[in-house]
Formats: sequence, C-alpha cells, structure tokens
Amino acid sequence: MATSRTASAIWTGDLLSGSGVVSSGSSQTFNDLPVSWKTRTESAESNTSPEELVAAAHASCFSMALSAGLSKNGTPPDQLEVEATVTFSQVEGGWKVTSSSLNVVGSVPGLELEAFQDAAEAAKEGCPISGAIKGNVELSVKASLSN
Repeated sequence: MATSRTASAIWTGDLLSGSGVVSSGSSQTFNDLPVSWKTRTESAESNTSPEELVAAAHASCFSMALSAGLSKNGTPPDQLEVEATVTFSQVEGGWKVTSSSLNVVGSVPGLELEAFQDAAEAAKEGCPISGAIKGNVELSVKASLSN
C-alpha cells in the first residue's frame, strides 16, 4: 500500500528580496512557516528552510528505522535522541545540499556500543529518506549510548 503526503509553498517576489511560506497539507500540523533566501543562506532568524525540513524528515525517518532494527534484534530502545544536520553549500557556482549528518544518542538496555553503532549504520543505509538522497549528498552517522 502506498501513501502520499502533501505540503505547499507560496513565494512572493524575486529570489534575493522575496519571501514565502510553507505549510503542511496532509497533516495540517504547520501553516505559513516563513522562508526566505537570506535566511536560507545566512542565519535562520525565526524562518525555516527546505534544508531544515529535510533534516526533520531525515531525523524522524532514521529514528524509526533504528528503533525497528533494534527491536527486530531483541534490544528495543527506551529512547533515541536524533539530530540531523543538513548542509547547504555554494559549490561550483551554484547551491547544493551537500550532506546530511545524523547524531544519535540511545538508551538501549543490554546493548554494547559497537552493536549500537552497527545498528545505527544499518538504519542510516535503510531509512527511506536516506534512500531518497543517497548518491546526491554525503551521509554520515555518529552513534553513542547514554546508558
């Protein structure tokens, strides 16, 4: 069974001085989040960006994939704290998303660090969002245990 989700954006003006808003469609959980080129390439200043939204998608997808993998191996996590950092860089005269770095701290009773790191690497490779961006951006994961 396939599922689809929607989001929308409205942009007004040219790239450098214009601005826009992005809203969720399917879930209706966020509306009119502001976006602009300046805050995309400089500081956030209370605006979001496509890269921040990709980071949120990658962090949540990865956490689900890691939880599933750990559970399948008989070591379900108590908690996974995941931060994704998506980097937007000027390269070869243009702009490109160049990397997505995942950092996970897990509380997983009975699991050794090396096994957790192996599970995190497998989740990074198997997460559907990783699959969507793999080959286009550098992917990395750093995993540590809190227990």
